[in-house]
Amino acid sequence: MQRFEKPKRRSRREVGGRKRRSMEATTKDEEKVEFDASEIEYVSYSGEHHLPLIMNLVDQELSEPYSIFTYRYFVYLWPQLSFLAFHKGKCVGTVVCKMGEHRNTFRGYIAMLVVINSYRGKGIATELVTRSIKVMMESGCEEVTLEAEVTNKGALALYSRLGFIRAKRLFHYYLNGVDAFRLKLLFPHPELHPSQ
Repeated sequence: MQRFEKPKRRSRREVGGRKRRSMEATTKDEEKVEFDASEIEYVSYSGEHHLPLIMNLVDQELSEPYSIFTYRYFVYLWPQLSFLAFHKGKCVGTVVCKMGEHRNTFRGYIAMLVVINSYRGKGIATELVTRSIKVMMESGCEEVTLEAEVTNKGALALYSRLGFIRAKRLFHYYLNGVDAFRLKLLFPHPELHPSQ
């Protein structure tokens, strides 16, 4: 299984001069959208027609840009781990993940999680991540990891609620100089029968 570690990439400030949007901030021109949770439709990645939707969301909402090859690496090898959230036909969130062997452990990795700013705080990110984690667990993963900027309070709170722990601080992980926390979720091992 090919190993993939998230490379350091230039921040949006260095690349295009646009400011990073934090998960908890809402800009003046982005009003919160009122909707019922039952109006959100969650779908698995199911082909090339979903790729531009994922790319547009990540480009708009995350500070670190990705190349098309990075997206294809994830969604072509692990389409069952990528989910999209739609509200009345509009794609409002996505999660992109992978899984594989890493140092004698079969683990999942959350590479990208995005919810449009005006849709945040309504449980969409939690549902996207939970769906991916469920597939990883059913596929035999022993743990799930990811990196998050130490300044991204919204993401850190979300993952903490889901049971992730801060395993390590990665100093100057991003090229914009911001540190990252490596977060880890360990799955409980099934109890072994005494004879095993």
